[in-house]
Amino acid sequence: MAEQLLDQIRDVAEGQIDFEGQKLVELLVNVTLALTGFVSFLVGYILQDIKLALQIGLAGTALTFVIAVPPWPFYNRNPVKWLQVGGGLVPPQNLIIDEKSFR
Repeated sequence: MAEQLLDQIRDVAEGQIDFEGQKLVELLVNVTLALTGFVSFLVGYILQDIKLALQIGLAGTALTFVIAVPPWPFYNRNPVKWLQVGGGLVPPQNLIIDEKSFR
């Protein structure tokens, strides 16, 4: 029981995400930071309140942190299937390069 709990904690702390998840995180970070900056500037300009603009910017940055930093499970939907160590790859029998046969 305790070993299973420890394994789950280790899996969460390890932070496994795949390459598609990395692209998704990058897109989400760029979009949320751009929207946060735009909204922050717009609200600050319209209301002439720099403090509110900075608070909106800080809240958006914190939201981006919560979205991007933890290894959420949906970032690992396409895990990479790595080859086994010493997988016993058999070299090709009839390898032909530039019309020359290698055995």
